[in-house]
Amino acid sequence: MEFKHSTEVVTSVEETFAWHERKGAFRRLMPPWEKAEQVGELSSLEDGTRLTFKFPMGPIKMKWIAEHSGYKPPHAFEDTMIKGPFKAWHHVHSFVETENGACRVDDHVEYTLPMGILGRIFGGGNVRKRLRRMFKAREIRLSKDTKRYNNFAHIKRKKILIAGSSGLIGRQLIAFFDTAGHDVWRLVRKEPGKNQIRWSPSDGKINADELEGFDAIIHLGGAGIGDKRWTKQRKIVLEKSRTDSTSLLASTIAGLENKPEVFIVSSAMGIYGSRGDEELTEESAVGEGFLPDMCVAWEKSAQAAIDAGVRTIHCRTSLVLDATGGVLQKMLLPAQLGAGGPIGWGKQWYSWIAMDDQVYAIDHLMMTPECEGVYNFGSPNPVQQKTFAKILGKVLWRPSFIPVPPIGIWFLLGKMGVTLATDSSKILPNRLIESGYEFQYPTLEPALRDALGKWKN
Repeated sequence: MEFKHSTEVVTSVEETFAWHERKGAFRRLMPPWEKAEQVGELSSLEDGTRLTFKFPMGPIKMKWIAEHSGYKPPHAFEDTMIKGPFKAWHHVHSFVETENGACRVDDHVEYTLPMGILGRIFGGGNVRKRLRRMFKAREIRLSKDTKRYNNFAHIKRKKILIAGSSGLIGRQLIAFFDTAGHDVWRLVRKEPGKNQIRWSPSDGKINADELEGFDAIIHLGGAGIGDKRWTKQRKIVLEKSRTDSTSLLASTIAGLENKPEVFIVSSAMGIYGSRGDEELTEESAVGEGFLPDMCVAWEKSAQAAIDAGVRTIHCRTSLVLDATGGVLQKMLLPAQLGAGGPIGWGKQWYSWIAMDDQVYAIDHLMMTPECEGVYNFGSPNPVQQKTFAKILGKVLWRPSFIPVPPIGIWFLLGKMGVTLATDSSKILPNRLIESGYEFQYPTLEPALRDALGKWKN
């Protein structure tokens, strides 16, 4: 059996092939709803090198090992499955120059299903459908990434250090920066490997000498807001994991001889609190309560870098849509069961942002020297929770009218769950738009369809 797919991009054959050779290409090309994890690092696409990754298949994790061959830069490379779910799999990637000097990527897959004729009868249609979804996702992501890369192709690539690189946003941000040709490093708490620097923010330990000479330092770290119930002790952990680490980085940066051009720090829309129908811009006053107080302390902890003259950016992030984690993943099971209806009356505002817009906006602010200060990271079109539930139900072809009482969330998740589900924050990304950023997904339905692979014909 065979499958063919073509993708046209704006970059040249040489640039597009180089994009595929970089380590971040695997994650960027993986469909956004798949939880596949790469085992080890891919050294190159040269003949004889192997790529190993694990992916869920029902209740178990399956390993896929592919060996590369046919390495002819910048025109082609191939991979053959050594171990995996197919009886046989051979994939040829071809890079062809188009009439306008750009590139067309041709994918040609020849595969054989296990179990002979029974495999073809009972699994052939499902496999072909899955391949169409997978390569459609690859086409969309490659097309978007190369366009964004092209926006700043004239600017020298940067040396970037990222804290919180293993988180939901960090994994995608690192992969995007890597495929864009930047020199990406990570701050880690474990024994450091290649392009890694060890630190211990809880102990206030970091080697300042190792931070000299980075162009950008980005801090995405902090204990997960929705991971556990908000006990008194948990609230302390949530705040200190943010303020202590940010303060350590900011004070270290302030003392460097070769300071970074920019220091980018996560923040959250929780700084505004629950404000009903009020439209919240970067000029709005902060709110009251645990989340606003924590976010204010979080942003203040970067003051040392600002005082030292380093361009500093706070990203007040809304609900980031990613099917493999975060709030969307938590919504999926009840929504798929038809129980993802309005929470209470459903009138509370949900400000949201697509994962790719989260990544692209950070890149935009980093690469634009005029940008500094506070930025709301949310779509220009927030929706009420009942509308969010209705659109998610539409995308999943599931009913979404059964209301969810807040008391049920209280029993399951405590005050934390009720706060996150019922607070109303209608944030608007005014400064981001004024800076020239163009949203990839300004409205909710296309963002959800892309995140879940549920596109319209």
